Parts: sequence; structure tokens; C-alpha cells
Amino acid sequence: MTNNIFKRTSFMALAVMAATPLFAGDKAVNWWYESANPGQQEALSTHLIDKFNASDKDHNLIIDYRGDALTQQLRVALLSGTGPDLVQTPGPAFVAAMARAGQLLPLDDIAASKGWNDRILPFFLDLGRFDGKLYALPKTYETLGLFYNKKVMSDNGWKVPTTIKDFEKVADQMVAKGIVPIGAGNSNWRPANEWHVTLAMNSIAGPDNMQKALTGQMSWTEQPFVDSVNALKRWWDKGYFGENYFSISTEQMISNLAEGISAMAPTGSWSFGDVPTYFEGQLDNVGFAGFPSGEGVPYPIYALGIGTTFSIASKAENPEGAAAALDFMFDEGFYTDINNVWQGEWNLPLRDLSNVKLSDDVLPAYTASMAALASAVNNNQYGYTSWTFMPPATNSYVVSGIEEVWLDEITTEQFLSELDAIFKQELAEGKVADIPAR
Repeated sequence: MTNNIFKRTSFMALAVMAATPLFAGDKAVNWWYESANPGQQEALSTHLIDKFNASDKDHNLIIDYRGDALTQQLRVALLSGTGPDLVQTPGPAFVAAMARAGQLLPLDDIAASKGWNDRILPFFLDLGRFDGKLYALPKTYETLGLFYNKKVMSDNGWKVPTTIKDFEKVADQMVAKGIVPIGAGNSNWRPANEWHVTLAMNSIAGPDNMQKALTGQMSWTEQPFVDSVNALKRWWDKGYFGENYFSISTEQMISNLAEGISAMAPTGSWSFGDVPTYFEGQLDNVGFAGFPSGEGVPYPIYALGIGTTFSIASKAENPEGAAAALDFMFDEGFYTDINNVWQGEWNLPLRDLSNVKLSDDVLPAYTASMAALASAVNNNQYGYTSWTFMPPATNSYVVSGIEEVWLDEITTEQFLSELDAIFKQELAEGKVADIPAR
């Protein structure tokens, strides 16, 4: 969402020159990436670009950082056949539209020849299949939950809430003490809005109702979703989000949590990448738990997300090189290297991680959160992130429409009515991703 996930406005290009490659490969593999801060770019350069180019003498991988404009630029480029070889999207819903427009290469034969079917967890491969063909591999699987400052909670005698009722009770106490209950902001990534909609719908309406709505068996206007959006509106009106939501960045959200300005931060597992920076010297103070559940919904529910997918353009100039780069990434060696320096963004869904050894510097809370997500999938206690399972126009409306609800421009009922109408249109057009049975 990804993360998705590390959504920043840096447009710096990595210093890898196509005209004078550092290695013998002379066939460029062009990959447009979203955003990454300098440290993350260095990690990709060291552990991916340099190592891949050294190991594959026929190809030269080049990453071009496009920032938040990536998705729109891809849409335009793929229409004209001038896009990158390796296509990175924000999630399966975007893949569905591109695949059905003939813009992506079916990967079934490549997957069979390179052993991806045996290497990647089947559930996540299925999320990249459309009309019976494989078009995408997941870069990372992720979840949303509740980060919290252990010291702030302990100093005030607060327990991490597991129910919506307890969440509101402790949040009221936080507001009374001048502490922001929901540390959040969207100044650098407006789609952060949808994280809160996703959490509310999965934790209050529940994943069973989400699955029914996503498959067209239930309207988005029905009472469970009314209750979910009404809760978000109530939290906004009561000051749970603080006074500066629209001017706080996703990084500042973690900074505020570390400083005790906020006590809790409902966000995604990708934020573990920011924790070492802002909790420096107090890493023991960061906690992560499932978001509280509403009445009748088991706790915890971990909304499942595919923050980013990888595909190969149907008009790629170097499809063989793109396939080779993907093969390099879906390997225990790269998984180990990248997760030791960058957690939360590269949780590749490999079947076998027995040979992966993460360093002692990796936060135990991160390892525990990924184990919790895997357990949730196995126990059928997973939910659905909007950016993974909703089609593009529906998902875009979630982002803009919830602001209108918060700012009293439309009612909950108007928001859900428009959401339902957009979804039904996209469902009829075949733009909804296939939703696995629960």
C-alpha cells in the first residue's frame, strides 16, 4: 500500500548509468520504482542491483525512482507501449485492469521453468491470477495493526485495547490528558486515509462481510459498513486523530509516537522500517498488536495486504532480463540480505525460510508481527486491505470520500452509496480481483 508503504516524495534517481554499465551485461532491464529514501536506495543498490548485475552477465538492472506519480505514469506508458520491462503496481486490483487490457505478460510458463510455483506460497500466487493465468508476483505481504508506545501506556496505567469499546474508553482518557490516541497523518501520502477505512471495516463489519461485499454478494450500504464508517466519523469528531492530520507525514506519525505526543498509531507493518530511526535508544518501547475488534468479530483480525506486485510488460524490450531479475529476488539469499537492513517492505512470500537468518538488530516485534500474520492466514482470521482487494476506482474513492465524511461534506450513507455504485460498475466490467474463498 503498499506500503505502499514508504510512500515518500523523493524522486532521486539511483546512480546507475545505463550507457556505461558497471558489469558486462549490455541488455538493460528497466524497472520503475515508487519512492525510497537514500538509505533504502543504497540497500537496493548494494543487495539487488550490484549483486544481480554481477551474477548475470547478460543483463543490467536499472531502477528509476518515480515517487508517488508511478501509478499514473505506468498507466500512460503501458497504453503506448513505452513503459518499463518490470512493472510494479500498488496491488492486485491494479494488475487485474492491466492484465485484462493486454498490457502484461502471462507468467505461467516462466513460473514453471524457474520453479516459482514451488518457491512461493500458493495463496499469494493465486492473488496474481486473473482469468486463469498468472500475471503478477507479490513483492511483500503486509498487514495493518496498532503500534503503541509501551512507556506511555504503562505510565498512565493503560492496557492495549482488544475491543472497540475498550479502545474508545482509553482514547477518551488520552484526549483528556492531551495525548493523541490515533497518531496518523496523510500530508505526504493521501492514501493513508484508506488504512483507517480498512481497519474499521475489517474490525467492525468483519472479514466475512468484507468477503461478501467484495464478491458482490452484499451491498456496501448495509448496516455493518454503516457502523464502521460511523465509528471513523465519531473518532474524528471526538479528536482521536488530533488537530493536524492533514499536515503530518507518515514518518512524523512514528516520530510523534516515539516522543509520546501520540500513544497509538494504527498503521501498517511497513512502518517497522521507520521505527529504528525514531525510536533510537528506546526500541523496547515500541509495541505492535492487532487493531481492536467490534462485537461479534474475533480478535485479532489482521487485514492482509499485497502492498506491491511485480509483472512483466507485454511489450517489454527485455522480458528475459525482467524474469531473471524476479528470479533473483525470490530467493532466500536476497530475502536475508534485504530484510536485515530494511524490514516491512520486503516480506517476500517464500514457502521455505528455514535458511534465512536475520541479524540480532532486527526488531523482535517485527518478527512477531509477521508470525502473527502468517498465523492469521492459517486460522482464517485475516481481513482484506482496500488497496489489495478493491478495484482501482473504488479504492480511489475510499481515499477521497472518507475525507468528505470527516469534514461534514457528505454523510456516511452518501459515502457508502457512491462507493457501492462505483464498485458495482467495476464488478460488471471485470475489474475486481478474484477473491479466494475463506
